[in-house]
Amino acid sequence: MPSTTGSATAPLRVDARPELTGDRRIAVLLSHGFTGSPASMRPWGEHLAELGYGVRAPLLPGHGTTWQDLNRHTWAQWTATIREVFEELSATHDAVVVGGLSMGGAQVLRLAADVGDRVAGVMVVNPAVSTLRRDVRLLPVLKHVVPSFPAIGNDIKKAGMDESGYQRTPLKAVHSMMRAWPQLIADLPQVTAPLVYFRSATDNVVDDSSEPIILGRVSSTDVTRVPLPESYHVATLDNDAPTIFARSAEFVARVTG
Repeated sequence: MPSTTGSATAPLRVDARPELTGDRRIAVLLSHGFTGSPASMRPWGEHLAELGYGVRAPLLPGHGTTWQDLNRHTWAQWTATIREVFEELSATHDAVVVGGLSMGGAQVLRLAADVGDRVAGVMVVNPAVSTLRRDVRLLPVLKHVVPSFPAIGNDIKKAGMDESGYQRTPLKAVHSMMRAWPQLIADLPQVTAPLVYFRSATDNVVDDSSEPIILGRVSSTDVTRVPLPESYHVATLDNDAPTIFARSAEFVARVTG
């Protein structure tokens, strides 16, 4: 298997090994969350790679540098990156499954809505398409006055873990993300692929408003909800990560079989 070494924030790229997957080239595209990095996807992706799946976890524009840099990037650019990687994988693999954490979950739902049954399956971990916070109503003004808020990242119950995200939340970038939510919500009925939804019992970043919206609007008839009782928001690095890895491996094998 090709090396996956490098900095924590570097993209993850591992080639498929079809001899382990029934002589079919299967790919998994994983998207990290807002202010995060591929570090939050790396253990998940490496687990799937060990099973023979080709894995890509790109570094989204403005991430892995500085929060000031992220403030110069938008939801449309992150969407374009995910779509570009998906098209590359689609051209060279027999099937592609997509997965994401938080904003990354919203991004892969956006992709699934756009490309339909070209996606074999969708895996989301604590995805965000809504918030109950009232202060977001002030973002159109605040983003021009205050460049950032304290960080929302590294919400992990397990000691010693780090998603290698930013220490500040850039407001122009977060406003770009939240402005994209209404259209994504409107398009969720276009998501028809099988869906597995991982949800932490305690999440200090994404509140409970997103789950009923997503599960209530997608058109997929194959939906599984997996609770994560011992994890916070960044569950891919938390106590329930083994559950995510095992259940996602089962899911990928089933939907691409």
